[in-house]
Amino acid sequence: MAGLAMDGSNPDLGLLYDINGLAKDAPGWFDRGMEFVGEYGILLALVLVAVWCWWSVRRQTDREGAVAAVAALVWAPLAAGLAVLVNIPIRGFVERPRPFVEHRGIDVLVAGKTDFSFVSDHATIAMAIGAGLFVTHRKFGLLAIGLAMAEGFCRVFMGVHYPTDVVGGFALGTAVTLLLAPLAGLLLTPVVRAVSRSEKLGLLVQSRRIVAVTAVPIPEPRPESDRRDLAA
Repeated sequence: MAGLAMDGSNPDLGLLYDINGLAKDAPGWFDRGMEFVGEYGILLALVLVAVWCWWSVRRQTDREGAVAAVAALVWAPLAAGLAVLVNIPIRGFVERPRPFVEHRGIDVLVAGKTDFSFVSDHATIAMAIGAGLFVTHRKFGLLAIGLAMAEGFCRVFMGVHYPTDVVGGFALGTAVTLLLAPLAGLLLTPVVRAVSRSEKLGLLVQSRRIVAVTAVPIPEPRPESDRRDLAA
C-alpha cells in the first residue's frame, strides 16, 4: 500500500515536482514565510475566522437561530479533531512514506517529518473546519474553504505531502463533518440552548445587547378615537 505514487510518470508525482519546484526558484525569505504559513499560519487564520463567525451569528435576533448556529459552529473544531483520530488507522493501513523519502530532488521546507504521508492531517483539519463553518454561515464557510485549499497547496509546496495526500485530507475532513453533522446537531443543540438560558454564559450564544433590544416592548398604536380626543 505504500507505493501510491512511485512511478515517475504518475501525475500525482509530476504535480508534486511542479509545485515543489516553485520553492526551489523562490527566494529564501519566501520559503520561510510559506513554511510558517503552511505549518501554523493558515490554521491560526481559520481559528480567527471561526471566532469572527461566532461573533456574527450570536448577534441574531432569533434566539433559536443563534442556538442552532452556535451549535453548528461548536461542531466544526470537534469534527476536525474526530477526523484526525479517524486518520490514525488510515495512515497505519496505507503506510505511505513522505515524498522526500522515496524521491530525490524534493525541496523540503520542514524538517523532522518522520510519520506517514497519507492522508494530510493539516488538510484534514483545515477542510473539516471549512465545511463546519459552511454549515454555520455560507460567507464565513467559503472563506474558510478558500483557506483550506491554500493549506493544501502549501503542504505540497513544502515537499511534505503528495497532492493526493491533500485531496484525501479534504475528502476525509468534509465527510466526517457533513455526515455526522445531523447527529452532532441533535447532541449539541440542547447543550447550547441550556447555555443560552444561563445568566452568565448566555452571552456566548446571543449578544446581551440584541437580547435587550428585542426585549423592549413596542407600544401599541392608539386607537383613532383616542387620538381625536387628545387633539380636541
